[in-house]
Amino acid sequence: MKTKTPTWGPATLSEFDGVRFLHLDSIWVQGAMRIRKPDQLELEYIQRMCAWMLWRDEASLGEGHAVQLGLGAAALTRFCHGQLKMRTTAVEINPEVIAACRQWFRLPANDARLNVVNADAGRWVADDANLQTVDVLNVDLYDHDAASPVLDDEAFYAACRGVLADGGLMTVNLFGRSASFARSAQRIARAFGSSQVWSLAPTKEGNTVVVAGRGVQVPDREVLEQRAATIESRFKLPARKWLRLVRPLPMSIIQAL
Repeated sequence: MKTKTPTWGPATLSEFDGVRFLHLDSIWVQGAMRIRKPDQLELEYIQRMCAWMLWRDEASLGEGHAVQLGLGAAALTRFCHGQLKMRTTAVEINPEVIAACRQWFRLPANDARLNVVNADAGRWVADDANLQTVDVLNVDLYDHDAASPVLDDEAFYAACRGVLADGGLMTVNLFGRSASFARSAQRIARAFGSSQVWSLAPTKEGNTVVVAGRGVQVPDREVLEQRAATIESRFKLPARKWLRLVRPLPMSIIQAL
Protein backbone atom coordinates (compact mmCIF):
# COMPACT_ATOMS: atom_id res chain seq x y z
CA MET A 1 0.00 0.00 0.00
CA LYS A 2 1.44 3.36 -1.02
CA THR A 3 1.55 5.83 1.83
CA LYS A 4 2.27 9.43 1.01
CA THR A 5 4.01 10.87 4.07
CA PRO A 6 2.12 14.04 4.98
CA THR A 7 3.81 17.27 5.91
CA TRP A 8 2.13 19.90 8.01
CA GLY A 9 2.63 23.16 9.80
CA PRO A 10 1.02 24.11 13.09
CA ALA A 11 -2.72 23.80 13.57
CA THR A 12 -4.25 27.28 13.51
CA LEU A 13 -7.76 28.70 13.60
CA SER A 14 -9.77 31.56 12.21
CA GLU A 15 -13.27 32.81 12.98
CA PHE A 16 -15.86 34.44 10.75
CA ASP A 17 -19.54 35.14 11.27
CA GLY A 18 -19.80 32.90 14.33
CA VAL A 19 -17.96 29.95 12.76
CA ARG A 20 -14.54 28.70 13.88
CA PHE A 21 -12.31 27.15 11.20
CA LEU A 22 -9.35 24.80 11.55
CA HIS A 23 -6.33 25.26 9.26
CA LEU A 24 -2.95 23.57 8.94
CA ASP A 25 -0.79 26.62 8.38
CA SER A 26 -2.54 27.40 5.08
CA ILE A 27 -5.72 29.01 3.74
CA TRP A 28 -7.36 25.61 3.25
CA VAL A 29 -10.13 24.79 5.71
CA GLN A 30 -9.69 21.44 7.47
CA GLY A 31 -12.93 21.70 9.41
CA ALA A 32 -15.40 24.06 11.01
CA MET A 33 -17.68 24.48 14.01
CA ARG A 34 -20.43 27.02 14.69
CA ILE A 35 -19.42 28.34 18.10
CA ARG A 36 -22.94 28.69 19.51
CA LYS A 37 -24.10 25.37 18.00
CA PRO A 38 -21.14 22.99 18.33
CA ASP A 39 -23.31 19.90 17.73
CA GLN A 40 -24.44 21.21 14.34
CA LEU A 41 -22.60 19.85 11.29
CA GLU A 42 -21.57 23.14 9.73
CA LEU A 43 -20.00 22.21 6.38
CA GLU A 44 -22.21 20.76 3.65
CA TYR A 45 -19.78 18.04 2.65
CA ILE A 46 -19.46 16.93 6.29
CA GLN A 47 -23.24 16.60 6.41
CA ARG A 48 -23.10 14.46 3.26
CA MET A 49 -20.48 12.23 4.89
CA CYS A 50 -23.44 11.08 7.01
CA ALA A 51 -25.36 9.84 3.94
CA TRP A 52 -24.52 6.29 5.07
CA MET A 53 -27.49 6.72 7.43
CA LEU A 54 -29.85 6.22 4.47
CA TRP A 55 -28.53 2.68 4.00
CA ARG A 56 -29.13 1.64 7.62
CA ASP A 57 -32.36 0.80 9.37
CA GLU A 58 -33.34 3.76 11.53
CA ALA A 59 -33.66 1.54 14.61
CA SER A 60 -29.97 0.61 14.36
CA LEU A 61 -28.48 4.02 13.57
CA GLY A 62 -26.75 4.30 16.94
CA GLU A 63 -25.51 0.72 17.06
CA GLY A 64 -22.03 -0.52 16.28
CA HIS A 65 -18.62 1.07 15.88
CA ALA A 66 -17.96 4.28 13.94
CA VAL A 67 -14.43 5.19 12.82
CA GLN A 68 -13.15 8.44 11.34
CA LEU A 69 -9.89 8.37 9.40
CA GLY A 70 -8.76 11.97 9.65
CA LEU A 71 -10.11 14.04 12.54
CA GLY A 72 -10.51 17.44 10.88
CA ALA A 73 -12.30 19.72 13.35
CA ALA A 74 -13.84 16.62 14.99
CA ALA A 75 -17.35 17.31 13.66
CA LEU A 76 -18.08 13.71 12.60
CA THR A 77 -16.43 12.35 15.74
CA ARG A 78 -18.57 14.57 17.95
CA PHE A 79 -21.67 13.64 15.96
CA CYS A 80 -21.15 9.87 16.12
CA HIS A 81 -20.14 9.94 19.78
CA GLY A 82 -22.42 12.68 21.08
CA GLN A 83 -25.59 12.45 18.98
CA LEU A 84 -25.66 8.90 17.62
CA LYS A 85 -24.13 7.54 20.86
CA MET A 86 -22.02 5.07 18.90
CA ARG A 87 -18.73 3.62 20.02
CA THR A 88 -16.40 5.94 18.15
CA THR A 89 -12.74 5.84 17.15
CA ALA A 90 -10.90 8.67 15.39
CA VAL A 91 -7.51 8.02 13.78
CA GLU A 92 -5.39 11.14 13.29
CA ILE A 93 -1.70 11.21 12.39
CA ASN A 94 -1.06 14.83 13.42
CA PRO A 95 -0.95 15.28 17.21
CA GLU A 96 -1.38 19.04 16.81
CA VAL A 97 -4.80 18.47 15.22
CA ILE A 98 -5.89 16.35 18.18
CA ALA A 99 -4.69 19.02 20.62
CA ALA A 100 -6.42 21.77 18.64
CA CYS A 101 -9.70 19.84 18.58
CA ARG A 102 -9.56 19.33 22.32
CA GLN A 103 -8.77 23.00 22.98
CA TRP A 104 -10.91 24.79 20.38
CA PHE A 105 -13.45 22.36 18.89
CA ARG A 106 -15.18 20.71 21.85
CA LEU A 107 -13.64 17.27 21.34
CA PRO A 108 -14.18 15.45 24.65
CA ALA A 109 -11.59 13.34 26.41
CA ASN A 110 -11.45 9.64 25.63
CA ASP A 111 -14.01 7.60 27.51
CA ALA A 112 -15.71 4.21 27.36
CA ARG A 113 -17.19 5.02 23.91
CA LEU A 114 -14.58 7.39 22.48
CA ASN A 115 -10.99 6.64 21.50
CA VAL A 116 -8.95 9.24 19.61
CA VAL A 117 -5.82 7.54 18.32
CA ASN A 118 -2.65 9.32 17.17
CA ALA A 119 -1.76 6.93 14.33
CA ASP A 120 -1.37 6.56 10.58
CA ALA A 121 -4.71 5.72 8.95
CA GLY A 122 -3.14 3.41 6.37
CA ARG A 123 -1.48 1.34 9.05
CA TRP A 124 -4.66 1.30 11.14
CA VAL A 125 -6.81 -0.22 8.39
CA ALA A 126 -4.03 -2.68 7.51
CA ASP A 127 -3.84 -3.98 11.09
CA ASP A 128 -5.39 -7.45 11.32
CA ALA A 129 -6.67 -6.56 14.81
CA ASN A 130 -9.18 -4.20 13.15
CA LEU A 131 -10.59 -6.63 10.58
CA GLN A 132 -14.39 -6.52 10.41
CA THR A 133 -14.68 -4.41 13.59
CA VAL A 134 -16.20 -1.28 12.00
CA ASP A 135 -19.80 -0.56 11.03
CA VAL A 136 -19.36 3.01 9.76
CA LEU A 137 -16.09 4.32 8.29
CA ASN A 138 -15.64 8.01 7.40
CA VAL A 139 -12.54 8.73 5.31
CA ASP A 140 -11.37 12.35 4.99
CA LEU A 141 -7.60 12.41 4.60
CA TYR A 142 -5.90 15.58 3.39
CA ASP A 143 -2.64 17.33 4.19
CA HIS A 144 -2.18 21.09 4.55
CA ASP A 145 -2.22 21.65 0.77
CA ALA A 146 -5.55 19.80 0.30
CA ALA A 147 -4.51 18.98 -3.28
CA SER A 148 -5.73 15.36 -3.27
CA PRO A 149 -6.37 12.55 -0.77
CA VAL A 150 -3.26 11.42 1.10
CA LEU A 151 -4.37 7.78 0.80
CA ASP A 152 -6.16 6.92 -2.43
CA ASP A 153 -4.93 3.65 -3.92
CA GLU A 154 -6.74 0.37 -4.44
CA ALA A 155 -4.85 -1.39 -1.65
CA PHE A 156 -5.98 1.27 0.83
CA TYR A 157 -9.63 0.94 -0.19
CA ALA A 158 -9.38 -2.85 -0.03
CA ALA A 159 -8.08 -2.50 3.53
CA CYS A 160 -10.97 -0.15 4.30
CA ARG A 161 -13.39 -2.82 3.10
CA GLY A 162 -11.52 -5.31 5.24
CA VAL A 163 -12.19 -3.42 8.47
CA LEU A 164 -15.91 -3.19 7.72
CA ALA A 165 -18.26 -5.74 9.23
CA ASP A 166 -20.88 -7.32 6.97
CA GLY A 167 -23.39 -4.60 6.11
CA GLY A 168 -20.85 -1.91 7.00
CA LEU A 169 -20.62 1.38 5.13
CA MET A 170 -17.83 3.76 4.17
CA THR A 171 -18.08 7.40 3.11
CA VAL A 172 -15.13 9.12 1.42
CA ASN A 173 -14.56 12.80 0.72
CA LEU A 174 -12.99 13.31 -2.71
CA PHE A 175 -11.70 16.83 -3.22
CA GLY A 176 -8.68 18.77 -4.40
CA ARG A 177 -7.14 20.33 -7.48
CA SER A 178 -5.08 17.18 -8.13
CA ALA A 179 -7.92 14.77 -7.35
CA SER A 180 -9.80 12.78 -9.97
CA PHE A 181 -13.26 11.47 -9.14
CA ALA A 182 -13.16 8.87 -11.92
CA ARG A 183 -9.77 7.53 -10.88
CA SER A 184 -10.67 7.33 -7.18
CA ALA A 185 -14.12 5.90 -7.87
CA GLN A 186 -12.60 3.14 -10.02
CA ARG A 187 -10.23 2.20 -7.21
CA ILE A 188 -13.09 2.09 -4.70
CA ALA A 189 -15.23 0.04 -7.09
CA ARG A 190 -12.44 -2.48 -7.64
CA ALA A 191 -12.20 -2.94 -3.87
CA PHE A 192 -15.93 -2.99 -3.08
CA GLY A 193 -17.62 -4.03 -6.34
CA SER A 194 -19.39 -1.52 -8.58
CA SER A 195 -22.86 -2.48 -7.30
CA GLN A 196 -21.80 -1.46 -3.78
CA VAL A 197 -20.62 2.06 -4.65
CA TRP A 198 -22.67 5.25 -4.99
CA SER A 199 -21.86 8.95 -5.11
CA LEU A 200 -23.55 12.23 -4.35
CA ALA A 201 -23.37 15.16 -6.73
CA PRO A 202 -20.51 17.54 -5.88
CA THR A 203 -21.03 20.41 -3.48
CA LYS A 204 -20.55 23.93 -4.81
CA GLU A 205 -17.07 23.83 -3.25
CA GLY A 206 -16.23 20.72 -5.28
CA ASN A 207 -16.43 17.99 -2.62
CA THR A 208 -17.81 14.68 -3.92
CA VAL A 209 -18.85 12.15 -1.29
CA VAL A 210 -18.70 8.48 -2.25
CA VAL A 211 -20.59 5.80 -0.30
CA ALA A 212 -19.43 2.18 -0.43
CA GLY A 213 -20.85 -0.86 1.32
CA ARG A 214 -19.85 -4.36 2.26
CA GLY A 215 -22.79 -6.57 1.39
CA VAL A 216 -25.36 -3.79 1.72
CA GLN A 217 -28.93 -4.37 0.59
CA VAL A 218 -30.51 -1.22 -0.86
CA PRO A 219 -34.16 -0.84 0.22
CA ASP A 220 -36.91 0.40 -2.07
CA ARG A 221 -37.59 4.08 -2.61
CA GLU A 222 -40.44 4.27 -0.12
CA VAL A 223 -38.24 2.96 2.69
CA LEU A 224 -35.43 5.35 1.74
CA GLU A 225 -37.84 8.28 1.78
CA GLN A 226 -39.09 7.29 5.22
CA ARG A 227 -35.52 7.00 6.50
CA ALA A 228 -34.66 10.40 5.06
CA ALA A 229 -37.65 11.98 6.81
CA THR A 230 -36.62 10.39 10.12
CA ILE A 231 -33.02 11.61 9.75
CA GLU A 232 -34.23 15.14 9.05
CA SER A 233 -36.58 15.08 12.05
CA ARG A 234 -34.10 13.60 14.52
CA PHE A 235 -30.81 15.14 13.44
CA LYS A 236 -31.74 18.22 11.35
CA LEU A 237 -29.74 16.95 8.37
CA PRO A 238 -30.95 17.44 4.75
CA ALA A 239 -31.38 13.74 4.03
CA ARG A 240 -34.20 14.18 1.51
CA LYS A 241 -31.83 16.34 -0.53
CA TRP A 242 -29.24 13.54 -0.32
CA LEU A 243 -31.76 11.17 -1.90
CA ARG A 244 -32.13 13.51 -4.85
CA LEU A 245 -28.36 13.75 -5.24
CA VAL A 246 -27.29 10.13 -4.81
CA ARG A 247 -26.63 8.01 -7.87
CA PRO A 248 -24.91 4.75 -8.91
CA LEU A 249 -21.50 4.96 -10.50
CA PRO A 250 -21.56 6.20 -14.11
CA MET A 251 -21.37 3.47 -16.74
CA SER A 252 -18.16 5.03 -18.05
CA ILE A 253 -16.46 4.17 -14.77
CA ILE A 254 -17.98 0.69 -14.52
CA GLN A 255 -16.97 -0.18 -18.10
CA ALA A 256 -13.41 0.93 -17.38
CA LEU A 257 -13.01 -1.48 -14.44
